[in-house]
Amino acid sequence: MKKRQNADVLPSLIDLKGQKVADIGCGAGPLTRLMTRHGATVIGVECSKKQLERARAAKPAGNEIYTEGVGEDLSFENEKLDLVVFLNSLHHIAPENQDKALGEAARVLKPGGRVYVCEPVAKGKQHELMQPVHDETETYRAALGALKKAKNYGLTQEKEITYIHTDCYADFEAFQAHLLSINPHLEGRFAELKETLEEKFETLGHKTDDGMEFTQPARVNLFIKDD
Repeated sequence: MKKRQNADVLPSLIDLKGQKVADIGCGAGPLTRLMTRHGATVIGVECSKKQLERARAAKPAGNEIYTEGVGEDLSFENEKLDLVVFLNSLHHIAPENQDKALGEAARVLKPGGRVYVCEPVAKGKQHELMQPVHDETETYRAALGALKKAKNYGLTQEKEITYIHTDCYADFEAFQAHLLSINPHLEGRFAELKETLEEKFETLGHKTDDGMEFTQPARVNLFIKDD
């Protein structure tokens, strides 16, 4: 697989200019801002109040906005959007609600609109680093299962690609801050496993000028809503 960054793949597959987009599980908003810089009108949807605070505090890229919400119960009206994006977020939705989230994406899309789903694959150094404290193998599998049923919601797959994304952390503390900003409920477990995680951080990472780099295979599924 080729090495590519998540942030580069989406704009290489979709012309974002003039698109009205929902970024589901936008976190602190880096992808929302990137798509805005590419000419899209983007609404970031996030369920974490802390992440929303970070997104709203960041320097705007343009006219992007952020709203509190969840993928399985979107507040948008029917057939209003051109693109719905789940970047590493579908697996964060409870498995029993992932089908519903895809159904909601289809509902809010115009005919011919697209759903872009990027999910990690349960392999690579980043996955190995995370496993002791937060093994998401089963949630990745559930998300893939939901995608295989996307046709039930009038979504036809246009393409599937895989590549190797890399995550880089300046140091172990930066890795800890990143993980706990997304998963604050893991704070206690992280503390219990800190010695093990520090060891894995040093042995699994590839040292660069910017810190420690970890590989993470990723899969993108791009769907189009049937007319």
